[in-house]
Amino acid sequence: MAHGEVLGFEEYVRTRQEALLRSARRLVPDPVDAQDLLQTALARTYGRWDGIADKSLADAYLRRVMINTRTEWWRARKLEEVPTEQLPDASVDDGAEQRADRALLMDVLGILAPKQRSVVVLRHWEQMSTEETAAALGMSAGTVKSTLHRALARLRQELESRAAAGREAEGAAARIPAQRDRRHDERGRKRCAA
Repeated sequence: MAHGEVLGFEEYVRTRQEALLRSARRLVPDPVDAQDLLQTALARTYGRWDGIADKSLADAYLRRVMINTRTEWWRARKLEEVPTEQLPDASVDDGAEQRADRALLMDVLGILAPKQRSVVVLRHWEQMSTEETAAALGMSAGTVKSTLHRALARLRQELESRAAAGREAEGAAARIPAQRDRRHDERGRKRCAA
């Protein structure tokens, strides 16, 4: 590999490292494994760097190398089975609570202004940096920070409001049977008195 190609690869890694690490973190849940995955993919790509004619496709090439590497790791993993006399209780998570949380989040995001919603989604959902978010939305980093601060405060307020309304509704539902029982007792006393 020519000296210029080595410098080109180093510059590429320096400028794209954070975005590539985010991609690796989406592929493997453990942050340390994500770093290992990225380093392995970079080492494999380094040897083929001069073969990538269009360097604007380097991100796609590296992501493909990460996916292939992760698949190799998954296939090579050791299955650690331990014989036992009794099987453990199998608990199945139906995901209903997770879907409910996601539905609540989507509903609550709807109260935000479009600009606030965009900032929240890019910063927290897409995990973009403040600078990346600012560039994507065409605003300054300070505007991103202040918009995010106001949006998160509004989301907290809305969630607290909904939680309080839910507690109030639960309390009202609990009072209805008690009121019904009191009315029933009063009618019974009137009949006995008559």
